[in-house]
Amino acid sequence: MTQQQRWTAEQIPDQTERVFVVTGANSGLGLATTRAVSRRGGHVILAVRDEEKGRRAVAEITAEQPGADLEVRPLDLADLDSVRAFAERVRADYPRLDVLVNNAGVMAPPRRLSAQGHELQFACNHLGHFALTGLLLDRLADGDDPRVVTVTSTNHRQGRLFFDDLAGERTYAPMAFYNQSKFANAVFGRELHRRLTGVGSPVRSLLAHPGYTATNLQTSAPVGMVRMLFGRVLIPLAQSPDRGALPQLYAATDPGARGGEFIGPNGPAELRGGPTRVRLSPAAADAGTGRRLWELSERLTDVRFPLRP
Repeated sequence: MTQQQRWTAEQIPDQTERVFVVTGANSGLGLATTRAVSRRGGHVILAVRDEEKGRRAVAEITAEQPGADLEVRPLDLADLDSVRAFAERVRADYPRLDVLVNNAGVMAPPRRLSAQGHELQFACNHLGHFALTGLLLDRLADGDDPRVVTVTSTNHRQGRLFFDDLAGERTYAPMAFYNQSKFANAVFGRELHRRLTGVGSPVRSLLAHPGYTATNLQTSAPVGMVRMLFGRVLIPLAQSPDRGALPQLYAATDPGARGGEFIGPNGPAELRGGPTRVRLSPAAADAGTGRRLWELSERLTDVRFPLRP
């Protein structure tokens, strides 16, 4: 077994003076990521939709770690105006950032539209993170060993992009559109790597997935088969958020992590275990799909990345 497969949060290097932005940081994987990074001295901006929940998360961490360096800022990823406002405030206060962890997400709700009229899961899980990354990229380029870690899922392997019905106007199935959003995360992370590499940027783009982890993504899903299956029937098989966060923590902090890598659990079916390099689906790695999604995302968000040669 390689060192990577035995990797634990205790191996996170010193993160003092490094600045992290973690979306969805008030619970689940985001909270576990924030706790682990702050334990090693990192400053974490908790980007959360509900500020009160964010403050409770900070209180929980500081009760364990009195010296934790944390701050809460509001961010609704499903609303591009909120994304822009968050990015503007962060840019005003920070001349550089070191790590962006695109972690937040929603799973299998009834069909709803975002403030800008996009299907909610595609808006929150992909478009919001696409826009946030683009708006903060120049600050990351000035960071120390800067990285963007985008959290996807094994479900990306069952996903595809419904280019002719992105908003689910003709046909909507909650899990199919969740899988679409996770596929979009995977495509975006790989395409971002291609573009960063192409211009010689110091920023690394990595992908991670948590396997099957017990978080409120499943247990707070709307009542139905998804909540019954993932939130009750299978929950005894799930690993803890602290374990599930290891792949994204490895991708965000380990000196051995390389741009373009996809990190997930090393156990059977990648459901649990220590972090290791895993396979991206061929469809998600397709350069043509990456270009098409990128151009679409630029158009839908009106965000252009500073990646021109």
